[in-house]
Amino acid sequence: MEAVRYSPERVNKILIQDGATKGKIAEIVRWAKKNRIPFFYSPQKKLNAIDPHHQGAIALLAAKAYARLDSILQSTKTPFLLLLDSIEDPQNLGAIIRTAEAAGVDGIVIPERRSVLLTETVASVASGALEHVNVARVKNMTRAMEELKNLGVWLIGAEGGKQGLWHDFDYSLPVALVFGSEGKGMRPLVEQKCDLVLSIPLLGEINSLNVAAAAAIFMYEVVRQRKVICE
Repeated sequence: MEAVRYSPERVNKILIQDGATKGKIAEIVRWAKKNRIPFFYSPQKKLNAIDPHHQGAIALLAAKAYARLDSILQSTKTPFLLLLDSIEDPQNLGAIIRTAEAAGVDGIVIPERRSVLLTETVASVASGALEHVNVARVKNMTRAMEELKNLGVWLIGAEGGKQGLWHDFDYSLPVALVFGSEGKGMRPLVEQKCDLVLSIPLLGEINSLNVAAAAAIFMYEVVRQRKVICE
């Protein structure tokens, strides 16, 4: 109850036992709605497997409080962002966060649904980098993309099979790199919102790169171009 009321930015989601609708549970639901925290009704058996001592509701807390996207944007004149649409593997998210910290990314944006959130596994794989990277959680990724466009941020998607190469853009501009899920890539609506979609050439027998590896290549192209310009 205290987490839902006073630290909603740390709550990934709430699981509520099927049929529990009265008393404190009703109050938790009310606060969850007020603070825009995702909540789901689940069988008692599922809650028992997580914590046999639950009292009808379980809050899954993030390893770190989420940042606000507007606060991230206010901290920089030339934004360098990552938009991660539907990344499902905590190993991949942790690896991306670690590289993002090393590459000087200003912030990462993830959706609150259909995506791995800031779990302890993600924090462990990031090896301390999560403490230094701002991660914002948004309700609607395409709406967040529209807001970024209106603020002059270029949206550059990464997807295999496109004609343009990963370095075919002036990354000295305000930019957000957009990556899709491990299996399906970017959702069609997300891809449509991108200003440009670029690829990394694959010269071997495999037909795709791990998303964390692809993200690293794109991020360090931004570093390369901005470093050259600064020098």
